[in-house]
Amino acid sequence: MDSTQDRATARIAWTRHTLGDPTLTLASASADASFRSYWRTQHQGQSWVVMDSPPAQEDPQPWLEIGARLSAAGLHVPAVHAKDIEQGFLLIEDLGSQLYLSALNDSTVDTLYGDAMDALLRMQRDAYVDGMQPYDHAFLQRELEIMPEWFLRRHLDYTPECEEWDVLESAFTVLLHNALAQPRCFVHRDYHSRNLLITTSNNPGIIDFQGALHGPITYDLASLLRDCYIVWDRAQVEAWVESYRRRLQAANLIATDVDSQHFLRWFDLIGLQRHIKVLGIFCRLCYRDGKPGYLDDLPRVYDYVIDVAGRYPELAEFMALLRRCVGERDLRLPVAA
Repeated sequence: MDSTQDRATARIAWTRHTLGDPTLTLASASADASFRSYWRTQHQGQSWVVMDSPPAQEDPQPWLEIGARLSAAGLHVPAVHAKDIEQGFLLIEDLGSQLYLSALNDSTVDTLYGDAMDALLRMQRDAYVDGMQPYDHAFLQRELEIMPEWFLRRHLDYTPECEEWDVLESAFTVLLHNALAQPRCFVHRDYHSRNLLITTSNNPGIIDFQGALHGPITYDLASLLRDCYIVWDRAQVEAWVESYRRRLQAANLIATDVDSQHFLRWFDLIGLQRHIKVLGIFCRLCYRDGKPGYLDDLPRVYDYVIDVAGRYPELAEFMALLRRCVGERDLRLPVAA
């Protein structure tokens, strides 16, 4: 199926056949940053979601495989009721539409993040990791390299000089060493307020987990607490981080000699690695994939990068380089092709 219309025709035909109802209709539920999309339908008083994952662009098999690992660990991921791998259609449980992001405020955050950190600890402790792709040096390096290509060159129209490439490489080396020094566990890689749903039981519902890897233990915690879509007070974030460090030690997931300062450095620098990557990814989503809305979130991510890099002397030159490149520019505005 090449055209959008052909895909839509196949999708509704499959849904009607699967549920045995020729009158069913589909309404868009959501789309993510990939070629995958989600569609909601009603049948006999029950709501269902159809996941459309075109195999040529988005193989549905990783979603199924990772979802099975999370479900086995007791996490709330959408149950699969029917699937057609060849066409890329899945009929899955409807977890609702109440994202964490829309519900988070000063009065709800402790409860919602408490549930999210309970689930994260369960994921890190119980999710089966054998056979998972490692979040290794090569993978981390490739992610970091997205930023110079798409944020500096494409979005800012800035090509670093030779000595500036040295600054980038030096900063990336610091971040890579930090990531690889951490204990390894199941890493969702997008554990944040747009991928967590408020559910009536076993909160939160967890989605968009297909890119999970076996990697650094603070990665998902940084994704949650230094969310690209919402910001919390630094002191509050660090209090949550310290509380979680103690829980990891009680669960024997990190050594007893990992003190607060050591753990905070792990957290800060893995979050910085993530946000540097995201600067590039949000720009790539705009210019390559035609999704300019992600540029609206660039200033928040850039502020994270500058704030965290500014706390570590070994990253001072990197921070200065980024500031020179950005200047007074409004990062939300796209540049001409």
